[in-house]
Amino acid sequence: MIILSKHAEEAVEKRNLRFDWIERVLAEPDFAHPDPDPTLTRSFKAIVEARGKILRVVHRPEGNDILVVTIHFDRDAKP
Repeated sequence: MIILSKHAEEAVEKRNLRFDWIERVLAEPDFAHPDPDPTLTRSFKAIVEARGKILRVVHRPEGNDILVVTIHFDRDAKP
């Protein structure tokens, strides 16, 4: 199960992000990097429906679930 932090929920609302985009990034990222916080991972995926912009999802395992800490389009993302 994917759980959104309050910050991530606000970002989804503010930026009109679709939940299925988050699911796609987490299921099949184009690439991923460790976050400066060693408990977190940054996963990235180009979203065709958003003109190919790269969506960055910062997340960590939370038991059997995935906690999404933050999410946004990243203009500077590189594999």
